[in-house]
Amino acid sequence: MPYKDTGDLPENVRQNLPGGARAIFKEAYNCDWEQYRDKAKCKDDAGREENANKSAWSAVKKKYRKNKKGDRVRKQ
Repeated sequence: MPYKDTGDLPENVRQNLPGGARAIFKEAYNCDWEQYRDKAKCKDDAGREENANKSAWSAVKKKYRKNKKGDRVRKQ
């Protein structure tokens, strides 16, 4: 299901990502949720939600990295 705002994201996402990363996650997830409406477009045997989730985390990792403490910080 698409998310209306970052407060609707799963708890693990809200707890582990700073605000900017949450916004990236939400936008990427929602975009891919629509893209994978057709089951034939899904990668492998993964479902719509799994594909959207993987894409969202990938989008976050392009802009954020983990520091030595394990917190996500924006890449320089």
